[in-house]
Amino acid sequence: MQTNLSQQYLNTPEGREANDILRACVHCGFCTATCPTYQLLGDELDGPRGRIYLIKQALEGNEVTHKTQQHLDRCLTCRACETTCPSGVRYGRLVEIGRELVEEKVARGKFETLQRWMLRKVIPYPRRFTPLLRAACLVKNLLPKKLREQVPTPQTASPRPDQTHARRMLVLEGCVQSVSTPNTNAAAARVLDRLGIELVSAERAGCCGAVSHHLSATEEGLDFMRSNIAAWWPHIEAGAEAIVITASGCGAMVKEYGDLLKHDPAYAKQAARVSELARDISEVLRDEDLSQLDVNSSGYNKVAFHSPCTLQHGQQINGVVEGILLNAGFTLTEVPDPHLCCGSAGTYSILQPTLSQQLLDNKLTALQGDEPDVIATANIGCQMHLGSQAGKPVKHWIELLDSAG
Repeated sequence: MQTNLSQQYLNTPEGREANDILRACVHCGFCTATCPTYQLLGDELDGPRGRIYLIKQALEGNEVTHKTQQHLDRCLTCRACETTCPSGVRYGRLVEIGRELVEEKVARGKFETLQRWMLRKVIPYPRRFTPLLRAACLVKNLLPKKLREQVPTPQTASPRPDQTHARRMLVLEGCVQSVSTPNTNAAAARVLDRLGIELVSAERAGCCGAVSHHLSATEEGLDFMRSNIAAWWPHIEAGAEAIVITASGCGAMVKEYGDLLKHDPAYAKQAARVSELARDISEVLRDEDLSQLDVNSSGYNKVAFHSPCTLQHGQQINGVVEGILLNAGFTLTEVPDPHLCCGSAGTYSILQPTLSQQLLDNKLTALQGDEPDVIATANIGCQMHLGSQAGKPVKHWIELLDSAG
């Protein structure tokens, strides 16, 4: 694609990066075939190729409007287009740059501005999120059906192993996951303990930064990243083998720390090392001898596995979880169109409820067609979103492996 970016943008690292990404696009249109929002809306501007054109226009100094903002807001950032693209266009990064530019030029309404600010100031902070979740649970039965479905039932945290091992790995506790589904990391700790690996939590680590980053609060997101690096670094220097992440959305974010902080002289080197050490829990188990784990004794036989976009498209991890579950004795059902997003996509289900609901309905139809006993996934957002209407258990897959041990 030929570009003629405004000099004010070419003078910035983000502008030059966007220019390189734009020039890689050849207009082939393969991306539209796998774009969930294009499939729903049928509008070229609600597909990757159209959004790329809108971002190009903005960077070239053309008028940016609320319509531009709306089409970019509707993007799930599922990155299915990246998996399909034969030219390797880094669309996910481009849309982040484009959104930040549009955010600066187009003022949002008061309600929308407040809504996005509240999401950034509540979700990443467990101490703020916890009392709100408890309050919602108390009045859950009084809420309208749509709101009631979105209130998860909090788990009582199960115990973690207290044994120490020579092999040690860090774990990202996360924000919403640490409150809503603490058993995910507890299950991961128990599975790794049986393999002779100790899972350690860094006391001052917090949100991965994805909420702020994807809502165009760029510096706020980078501050979360710097804080995590500072919390993890003493453990890394002490020999931690990896940073284990059980939420694939967080994993995709942490693996980008090195790229996002490459121009920060104080953190660039450490950020790159953190990204090198970041591992989805499936990547850790893939490289271990799992014969020490018993075959499936969980009570579940047929499992419908939903591979989150952040796992299959963002991290390009495909078939690993499925292989682990099959080897553990589970039967996996057929799931049509497994590349399509469930509609969770971080805060998307809150900010774009209509489109999110359509995608959820389609995904649940695909997942439940073969009548599974349980739906398994690899991301907290997908787990809560699917669980809101599934009518059957929706679990993180590591919980199934834990119960099979």
